[in-house]
Amino acid sequence: MKPARLVAEEDLPPARRPAPPPWPGRSVLVDGSVLHVRDTPGTAPGAQPALYVHGLGGSSQNWTDLADLLSHRLAGQAIDLPGFGRSEPARRYTLPAFAHRVIRWIEYADRGPVHLFGNSLGGAISVRVAAARPDLVRTLTLISPALPFLDPRRSLQGRMLPLLAVPRADRVAVRRLGQVPPDELVRVVVDACFADPARIDPQRLAEAEEEARLRYALPHYADAYIRTMRGLVGSFLRAYLPGAGSLWRIAGRVTAPTLVIGGTHDRLVDIRVPPRAARTFRDGRLLMLDGVGHVAQLEVPRLVARAALGLLDERRRVVGGDARREPVAG
Repeated sequence: MKPARLVAEEDLPPARRPAPPPWPGRSVLVDGSVLHVRDTPGTAPGAQPALYVHGLGGSSQNWTDLADLLSHRLAGQAIDLPGFGRSEPARRYTLPAFAHRVIRWIEYADRGPVHLFGNSLGGAISVRVAAARPDLVRTLTLISPALPFLDPRRSLQGRMLPLLAVPRADRVAVRRLGQVPPDELVRVVVDACFADPARIDPQRLAEAEEEARLRYALPHYADAYIRTMRGLVGSFLRAYLPGAGSLWRIAGRVTAPTLVIGGTHDRLVDIRVPPRAARTFRDGRLLMLDGVGHVAQLEVPRLVARAALGLLDERRRVVGGDARREPVAG
């Protein structure tokens, strides 16, 4: 493991005021199911393909600011995972099923290999993608990845564990969600995910409320959330059992240059996870952000962008020195 390299602040585009709106989305039919995708076109010649994968309960909108800051180097796409955002629900909500869906999108879009970004649940999914298909991943950037830890006291979501054991828990969740106004739901999410809510642009809060209203209108959302949480908790438990299915063992097979970013005030993922992850990856580097929460790409996007560009620069130097290191799309 080595420390992350940050490029200079001057290497980023100037801050945009007002903040850019979410990039336009489109619905694409892949393998008989609709996947919602937002494109952030590259703004300079030679921009390389990137793919952004959101966390549990999030959507492709979570990447608006970071994708904008990186658009001079990366031509980005952010997807809504099945059952979330504006993508259709799925039959299975397990990490392998999500990873298969991400792989199929990269193949369908024919843009691989990509620079792969994942936050929280999306980080765990991206680890599986990078391990299973190294030919599709140039670099891997993980922000508070939901990699296994067993102490539920180290996550606010540990409160949900009893609900996961309740039969038809999705119905219980629907009733609970129906009693919470969208603006209050957003405040709860902000308090859980951000160390300093004052850093959030008012436009992003308004967009989050709109997303919350969308969730109320989708009959499958609570079911997708609960079943995904069950699948994630199941992956945590399997990680400490013998066998090749351990997510930590899978992480040890990742060969792509990997950047792990964590926040010291993360209330959802154990803050000991990012350092362990960076040590586990074969080519890992770590950036711990003091006073930052679970979604650093939203809370401090410019810092995250500086670290992401540092990783891109490292890889460019390596590939420039030895063209044989360049992955080839399968």
